[in-house]
Amino acid sequence: MGHESLGPLRPARTGEQVAHRLATAIALGEFSLGDRLPSERDLAALLQVSRESVRTALRTLSGSGLVEIRRGRGGGAFVRAEWAEASEHAVRSALLERWDEFEELFDYRRLIESLIARTAAERATADDRAAIARALAGFDAAATPGEAREHDVALHRAIARAARNARLLALHERLLSEVSLGVSAEPYTWAIYEEARPHHHALADAIARGDGDEAARIAGRHFAITEDAVRRLARRVGRATPPEP
Repeated sequence: MGHESLGPLRPARTGEQVAHRLATAIALGEFSLGDRLPSERDLAALLQVSRESVRTALRTLSGSGLVEIRRGRGGGAFVRAEWAEASEHAVRSALLERWDEFEELFDYRRLIESLIARTAAERATADDRAAIARALAGFDAAATPGEAREHDVALHRAIARAARNARLLALHERLLSEVSLGVSAEPYTWAIYEEARPHHHALADAIARGDGDEAARIAGRHFAITEDAVRRLARRVGRATPPEP
C-alpha cells in the first residue's frame, strides 16, 4: 500500500523519527501515565531501527519531560506526561505529513477486520468461542487502561484465530502495527474502554451465534474507535480531518 511513514523507519534522522512516533503514541493513549515503554531491544525490533536510535529517542523524550528513565533492576523508560511542549511538532511529523495514507489505512483496516469477524462467525470452533469468552472476561475485569489494552489485543487475536486462516491472522497483526505507528498497541483510555465494551460483547455474541453479517457490521463500527482517536489528535494540532465515513 506504500505506507512508508507507517512501516520501518528510514536511516536519516531515525532517532528523531522514533521520538516523534513514541510521543504521538503517548499522546494517543497507546501508553498510559506510569506505563513502562517496551524495552530498547523490543522497540528496535518493532520499528526496525538500531538500539542506538531508540536510545537517542528516549533521551529526547526524557529531556522533553514525556518519559522518565529509571536505571537498575526494574528500570526502563516510564511515561511521565501525556503531552509536552514538543508533542505538537512530534504529532505533526508522525501523523500529518502522510495523512492521506492514514485515511487509506483506516478504510483498509475496517474492510479487513469486518472480513475477519464474518469469517470467524462462520468457522469458529467450540475452543475458539471459549478463547474469545476468556479474553472478553479479562477485558471486563481490567483495572487499568494498560490491562484493558492487553485484553483487547488478546480478544481480537482470538477472533482472528477463529477465522482459521494464518494469512488473515498475520494481516490483523500487521494492521495493528501500522495503525499504532509500529508499536503494536491500541490507544486506550477509560473513555475508549467504555465505548469499546458494548462492541466487544456484541461482537463475541454474533460470533457465538454464527451470525456473520452482524459480526462484520459490528467490527466495521468497532475499529473506527481507534480511527476517531487519531482524528481527534490530528485536530488538536490544527488539522481539520474528514468525519468518519
